[in-house]
Amino acid sequence: MDQNAALKSLGDSWQKALASFQTIGAGDAHSPKLSFSPNKLEELQQQYIAEATELWNQSLNGAPALKDRRFAGQAWHANPMAAFTAAAYLLNTRTMMALTDAAETDAKTKARIQFAVEQWAAASAPSNFLALNAEAQQKAIETKGESISKGIKNLLHDMQQGHVSMTDESLFEVGKNVATTEGKVVFENDYFQLLEYKPLTAKVYERPFLLIPPCINKFYILDLQPENSFIRYAVSQGHRTFVVSWRNPDESMAQTTWDDLIENVAMKAIAVTQEIAGSKQINALGFCVGGTILSNALAVLAARGHKPVASATFLTTLIDFTDTGVLDVFIDEAFVKYREGQFANGGLMKGKDMASTFSFLRPNDLVWNYVVGNYLKGETPPPFDLLYWNSDSTNLPGPMYAWYLRNTYFENNLIKPGKATVCGEKIDLRKVDMPVYVYGSREDHIVPIGGAYASTQVFPGKKRFVMGASGHIAGVINPPAANKRCYWTGSETSFPKDVDQWIAKAKEHPGSWWGDWSSWLKSHAGKQIAAPKAYGKGQYKAIENAPGRYVKERASQ
Repeated sequence: MDQNAALKSLGDSWQKALASFQTIGAGDAHSPKLSFSPNKLEELQQQYIAEATELWNQSLNGAPALKDRRFAGQAWHANPMAAFTAAAYLLNTRTMMALTDAAETDAKTKARIQFAVEQWAAASAPSNFLALNAEAQQKAIETKGESISKGIKNLLHDMQQGHVSMTDESLFEVGKNVATTEGKVVFENDYFQLLEYKPLTAKVYERPFLLIPPCINKFYILDLQPENSFIRYAVSQGHRTFVVSWRNPDESMAQTTWDDLIENVAMKAIAVTQEIAGSKQINALGFCVGGTILSNALAVLAARGHKPVASATFLTTLIDFTDTGVLDVFIDEAFVKYREGQFANGGLMKGKDMASTFSFLRPNDLVWNYVVGNYLKGETPPPFDLLYWNSDSTNLPGPMYAWYLRNTYFENNLIKPGKATVCGEKIDLRKVDMPVYVYGSREDHIVPIGGAYASTQVFPGKKRFVMGASGHIAGVINPPAANKRCYWTGSETSFPKDVDQWIAKAKEHPGSWWGDWSSWLKSHAGKQIAAPKAYGKGQYKAIENAPGRYVKERASQ
């Protein structure tokens, strides 16, 4: 192919890209309106042609430079055609994203266009296709086709299990080498088991500590290995620790509502923890959706004139759903009504569907790299406890899920006093008056830092906000012994509405935020007393060893 032909091909790509964008908004009166500034389009076209020309000239003198980890392998650089294909793909992707940025439309439509283009770009990378992946081709030659054979076996295995393998799942077993902190199940009902953990100190604080993990995944993200277990850390700090282990819903829970989870899980767990410890008040923590559930339980209890919780910790939790990040692209009236109709008579939101949605929020990291490694190269992904947990999805009761969508992501009713009715009470989070510790991860794609910070504007009591480095999971699971990452703290009396204003004045600290939280929690935990010698109390007797049966139930594929 000569230069003129190559440039014509790239120019045709530009025209096709532009034409595809211009069809948006060209439908009926209800279609979103979309336009482009002619000057901006001309500027982008000139830039595209200039970069395309430079790319062609580079290719005449050898393989062009590739600054993308998908094409970092030597095989890409050793093959000029493969390198040119990859470089042209990267150029086209940059240009398409620039077009989305130049689009003149409403914010939600623009976000949806950007999300769709990002998904298309991730899926269409030449690295995803054996015919274009120079690295996979080289490995096939070197292994005399064995890598392709293994790739086919891996594909058939993943088709059978119903999801792409992110790690060698055969190397992990719940209760054997993950979720191993010693304890007992001391209560159970149809919705959850309550775990009590064996003290690791001679004395414990008089106020027990209850953790409510998210109901959309398994609690053992907080108890992966002894060295990175948040649960074990809490126990080692002298807290009598209790944890909610959610049941993985099956058809018997197809009618379960949001109210059921608040009344029969969160509020029940609080009450049982109080009774076992013989304590008037407890300290509680909610992680992600577990934090949203905890906030609702506290609001219901406040409406009934009860205050059994002395302090609350909210980890990567949305309570004000104004800033929900990329998840907002999925939520509109049509989508919510569809789910409400789907679950009007009950049903289950399948765990695999939820897991797939969250994976495609980061497609290059959580989807396509495993497609390439597992199937094109015939590799077995290395063992990784966090990714084993990530593949262990749970179902959700349909009615609960539909209520949650409308009242949180769509209508943001939780922060509107008296708007949401939970367990028969019109809740008002302004009545949840207690010290709160709010944590958000700076790079969280599920609970954006602004969304986590927004909780500081909701609760009226004394607050501490901490921002950790990294994302939704890695930011939270950051044990002090690893001495990794960092965190930021700021004023405990001044919380401007805009998180960026808080960040501008925040102080950075090296390492884990766990020590900061531990110091804060101890200040609300009361005096120290002798650690209990037995699990449970009275009617609440040890049922079975932790982690219990419920956490071992896997969602059907």
